[in-house]
Amino acid sequence: MARIRTIKPEAFASESLAAVSLSAERTFFGLLTQADDKGRLRDQAAVIAGQLWSLRREHGPVEVEDDLTQLDAAGLICRYEGEDGRQYLHVVAFALHQKINRPSISRIPSCPHHDLGVPRESSLPVRGAVTESSRTGQAAGREPAMSREFAGQGQFSEPSQPVEGGLNEPDVSPQRPDLGPRNRDLGTTPLGGASAPASQTVSAKDLITEYAAACEHRPPSTVLGQLGQEAKKLLDEGIDPAHVRAGLDRHRAKGLHPKTLPSLVHEVMNAGASTPTAAHRPWTNPTDVAAAYGGAL
Repeated sequence: MARIRTIKPEAFASESLAAVSLSAERTFFGLLTQADDKGRLRDQAAVIAGQLWSLRREHGPVEVEDDLTQLDAAGLICRYEGEDGRQYLHVVAFALHQKINRPSISRIPSCPHHDLGVPRESSLPVRGAVTESSRTGQAAGREPAMSREFAGQGQFSEPSQPVEGGLNEPDVSPQRPDLGPRNRDLGTTPLGGASAPASQTVSAKDLITEYAAACEHRPPSTVLGQLGQEAKKLLDEGIDPAHVRAGLDRHRAKGLHPKTLPSLVHEVMNAGASTPTAAHRPWTNPTDVAAAYGGAL
């Protein structure tokens, strides 16, 4: 549910915001309205695009994914994987710039990079109590952990990438396996989707080797490495290697960030979902009747 938030005047003089594109800056301000009272929300580019860019059809999930990648690189947001295996993000300096009168308990897992030492939400006091960890440091005469600059960057050296190998909550109850998978929230790909698990006859390394060979100039090793990680995740999910290969072809043509590969593969997988209809052509009498009907009249 969207919320009313505060934007301070100094936000428009933020050096970190100036380091990203105007569309990424607009997405950042929109994230403030969609985040919960801890500054957290699901990391789903398609859903965020629908919430913030619904009237700008030219700015879809692929463009929003690029916005989020820029904001993550600038330290404005942090993208992470929760213990349930889902992707989340939070606004890094949210607690410094948003003063919530009666904060609601967050249902989103805490960030493993910035919320270390913070007790779990279930053990927090009832709503209305003061729970901001930054006030503890101020009371002791110390500076808060986050920078006072709007972006909040520069204080954390740990990368904002999700930790590989986190604990994933099982989808099936061990006591009642007959119940099937738990209900999934909006934006989660259901089981039995467009791509069934395929035998891994093609590895991520093979796909990246093909990708690099098709480029006019060999991409930087960092780009190839990140693309390889994204391709491996897709293959591990059971995505058809042909779809991943087609997504890589689109990535090479558009020159986007490696993080956009899942959105491009999704675009490829659903490209044939709707067939465009031919444009309507109004009937007009032929000028040469004999030529039009071949003398059949």
